Amino acid sequence: MAKKKTTFFCKECGYETSGWMGKCPGCGAWNSLVESTTVTGSSSTSNTKIDSPAFKAAGYSWTNRQETVRLNDAGKEDYVRFKTGISQLDELFGGGITNGSVTLVGGEPGIGKSTILLQLANSFGSNEDILYVSGEESPAQIKMRADRLGIKSDRIIICAQTSFEIIAEELKNTKPSLCIIDSIQTLYSENVNGTPGSVTQAREVTAGLIRIAKSNNLPIILVGHVTKEGSIAGPKTLEHMVDTVLYFEGDNTGSYRILRSVKNRFGRSGELAFFEMTQSGLQAVDSNFALMVMGRPLEAPGSAITSAMEGARALTVEIQALAADTCYGTPQRMTSGPDRSRTAMLLAVTEQQFKLNLNSKDVFINVIGGLRITDPACDLAIISAVVSSNRGIPLKANTMVLGEVGLSGELRPVSSLAARISEAQRLGIKNIVLPSSCRNAVKSNNGIEFLLVDNVSEAADVLFS
Repeated sequence: MAKKKTTFFCKECGYETSGWMGKCPGCGAWNSLVESTTVTGSSSTSNTKIDSPAFKAAGYSWTNRQETVRLNDAGKEDYVRFKTGISQLDELFGGGITNGSVTLVGGEPGIGKSTILLQLANSFGSNEDILYVSGEESPAQIKMRADRLGIKSDRIIICAQTSFEIIAEELKNTKPSLCIIDSIQTLYSENVNGTPGSVTQAREVTAGLIRIAKSNNLPIILVGHVTKEGSIAGPKTLEHMVDTVLYFEGDNTGSYRILRSVKNRFGRSGELAFFEMTQSGLQAVDSNFALMVMGRPLEAPGSAITSAMEGARALTVEIQALAADTCYGTPQRMTSGPDRSRTAMLLAVTEQQFKLNLNSKDVFINVIGGLRITDPACDLAIISAVVSSNRGIPLKANTMVLGEVGLSGELRPVSSLAARISEAQRLGIKNIVLPSSCRNAVKSNNGIEFLLVDNVSEAADVLFS
């Protein structure tokens, strides 16, 4: 007789246990375990395992190749890339979408996930059919969006299904060159317990799709919902299972969108692409317009220009700070872009070095354009913006600020300096504040004056003189 067995899975790392615990033993995350029910029994346990999508997907293979090859001979025949027709997306994927790859795209509702994937399907560099599986919209709704975007393609096949078994059979019959699943949280398998979007369903269905993709050299793109914290909903193991993870960043109420490559097994991770939402869909734009560096206010206190490395690109960004007297018992520390913990550390260093009485002031830090930065070379720019706002004095005009700050206020070297200087020169930056340890890396000025300093106090003297 079959009976139900309750297990718990960690949404962050996939750790499985028979009972609920407040802290996951696998990754240490709190309140991350969710309940999952499976059916066990002497007569059904083995059949349930065999019928699960991860095992059943082997029956939907139209190419069976299992060979053991040497490293030098691997990939000479099967490593094929298809152009997306959108150059910025090709850069994110490392030169195009690779055969057999599985990509997970996440972002807030309404930010443009379905729009850019429909544009990709229209311009995909293959003459074969493209299967667009939608579990959230009807074919008529998708056709309305395609008409707004001006997309008219006979290659796109719409499949409004949520059953894994039906979708797998459709893939076997149509044999498309690309499959888009919108979204993975709406899919379910009849042989897996749980509602669509649950941990068990999402993990098993994704495993089945990955097996179909690998055994048929079929690229698959999955759309993932996000939580209120901005991470992809469901177990974290989904991101470990797929080959590429793309995240939409920025505010979906604005016109600019930032698409970041968080993970990429076929190229460099950390790359960015900038788009603008228009009536005809997402159009690629230059990063300087998306981050609004060209239209920044001049001679404004609390504004600093710096350069952040994202992948192989140097992005010139504007950091703004506002220090105002608090009206609360505890001063507020709000950040939009920089890491909040690192910003708190930098504020402590600022208070230690300049005695600005920040303990009685609210401090707000913002990166223009909605970009999230983690580059430590932006530390000095954050401190400079805070000091500028507190004193009400603008920084030295047309100046870029670079430097990693230590706890004692000393400045550490900056990596990828050549790329940052080249980008600054393209934008017409005349002065760059640098740590003195970068003296040997600065070979020629190229029309730029380099101001070398050893600590944050010297940097303030240079910037406010």
